[in-house]
Amino acid sequence: MLNEIDHVAIAVKDLEAAIAFYKNAFGVEVEHREVVASDGVEEAMIKIGTSYVQLLSPTSPESPVSKFLEKRGEGLHHVGYRVTDCSAVLEKVKAEGVEVLDEKPRPGSRGTTVAFIHPKGALGTLIELVQP
Repeated sequence: MLNEIDHVAIAVKDLEAAIAFYKNAFGVEVEHREVVASDGVEEAMIKIGTSYVQLLSPTSPESPVSKFLEKRGEGLHHVGYRVTDCSAVLEKVKAEGVEVLDEKPRPGSRGTTVAFIHPKGALGTLIELVQP
C-alpha cells in the first residue's frame, strides 16, 4: 500500500537558515515552498531523487510544529509515504486499531491529499500518507 517515501520532514526554527545549510552543504535548491495555514507551518521542499526533504517551520506559537520544537528541538518530525489511495490506506490502518490524527483525508501541500497516523500507533513515528 506504501509506494515510496514522499518526504522526510525536519522541524526547524529558522527556515531561511535551514535552506541556506542545505544549499551550502549539499548544493541543492528549494523546488517548492508553501505556507500551509491549516497546519500552521511554512515548508520548503528540496527534491532528492524522487523524494523530498521537507523543512518545516512554524508560522505561529500555537502550531503543532512550534510545540514539537519546544519539547524536542530541531530534528526529524515525520515521514511521508506516497500512496495511491489515501482514503483506502487510512481505513485499513483504522480497521487494524491504529490511532490516527486525521479521521479522513484532507488537502495537503502541493495539491496532495494527506492523512496523519499518530506516533503512538506507529512505533513512535508520526506518519503522513500522501496521495499525489
